[in-house]
Amino acid sequence: MTRQIRFNAFDMNCVAHQSSGLWRHPDDRSASYKDLGYWTELAQLLERGTFDGIFIADVLGTYDVYGGSNEAAIRHAAQVPVNDPVLLISAMAHVTENLGFGVTAGTAYEHPYPFARRMSTLDHLTKGRVGWNVVTGYLPSAARNMGAEDQLEHDDRYDHADEYLEVLYKLWEGSWEDDAVIRDRESGVFTDPAKVHEIGHKGKHFTVPGIHISEPSPQRTPVIYQAGASPRGIAFAAGNAEAIFVAAPTKEVLTSTVKRIRDALEAAGRDRYSAKIYTLLTIITDETPEKAQAKYENYLSYASEEGALVFMSGWMGVDLSEFDLDEPVGNVKSNAIQSVIANFQESADRGREFTVRDIARHGAIGGLGPLIVGSGEQIADQLQEWVDEADVDGFNLAYAITPGTFEDIVNHVIPVLRERGAYPESYAEGTLRNKLHGRGDRLPEEHKGAGYRVQLAGEGPS
Repeated sequence: MTRQIRFNAFDMNCVAHQSSGLWRHPDDRSASYKDLGYWTELAQLLERGTFDGIFIADVLGTYDVYGGSNEAAIRHAAQVPVNDPVLLISAMAHVTENLGFGVTAGTAYEHPYPFARRMSTLDHLTKGRVGWNVVTGYLPSAARNMGAEDQLEHDDRYDHADEYLEVLYKLWEGSWEDDAVIRDRESGVFTDPAKVHEIGHKGKHFTVPGIHISEPSPQRTPVIYQAGASPRGIAFAAGNAEAIFVAAPTKEVLTSTVKRIRDALEAAGRDRYSAKIYTLLTIITDETPEKAQAKYENYLSYASEEGALVFMSGWMGVDLSEFDLDEPVGNVKSNAIQSVIANFQESADRGREFTVRDIARHGAIGGLGPLIVGSGEQIADQLQEWVDEADVDGFNLAYAITPGTFEDIVNHVIPVLRERGAYPESYAEGTLRNKLHGRGDRLPEEHKGAGYRVQLAGEGPS
């Protein structure tokens, strides 16, 4: 049986997201990120292509590792300026019926109590089509602007996030019983107080004694997305994530990463396939291989290698301006995204050593993931090969230019995959969770969050 391939669109409420310099291209509309029409039109395009969703990244600081300042980031528009992703969702949901929305929000700088309400609100307004990409943060500039000298150490950030999720599960799953809202016009009782419970949480980082302020939404807990691929990040994902994003420079590294994640899911008492795994990828395609190659070369002429090094320095936590361009990336300690360095080191172990120059060229279009160029048929061949050999579920598709990259995929790649029976013709019914997993709208019983359901104040998971 042919395996179905899944797509997410990867975007950000900023200019040129992963492909620094491409905002200069005459066909790129990323500078329209401030216009609601850009987002609603993109959402309709993606729904026409039966994308699982649009995954919106976010940062709350500037990339200031490269050169020891944020000047290069500001000059190249390397994810600055950047606007809030949450405020886009309602408008995109209003013009679509099935598209999912994965919104990024960090655990470091907002208390879980108001955040729980914000996500419940979105889940209501989207009729259950919202997911939350859990990030612990990696930019020191964000920590400084929130009053700290630096961010917590890598593993400590995940310890903090563990309690953050515990508070949220208690609020979303355990505060309101399913039949608490009765709307009895005759008695005048809207909600039965006996069926709404205080959560009584008192932990190391948070004290939340009261009830969730919102009534239960279609999914209660939004679909949990997670992108950490370090050992601690994988452990966190194994306990919480329902969709996992990874970025690997080669198919061999991806295969190894996916196996580690699936093993961890199983070790956590979950099915190996209880989380969909999407890998970062940029596709440049056209009607023929020659047209696709010409398009790639045209895009590359607008790319900024310095802008790419700004990104890479921030992701790796290493100032790449201090290295010679032909110097290999050695064994360095990172307090940022540890999996980035680990992936390049694993590539070196497999015989492909990356220099700083390689990293700049590799990331100039599409960031941390690989770039593939070809006709729709050639792209489809490679996608099926990656899915079959690496055991990945689908692809988190970054753009070179927007919306042109996504339009090309919808027009040239998806029809080929559909002809081969390798891409969905339509959406499943129900919420985003059911569309992804086909097991209903609520967290499955084996998920740790389900253990907090309908329990009295102060009780932990059953």
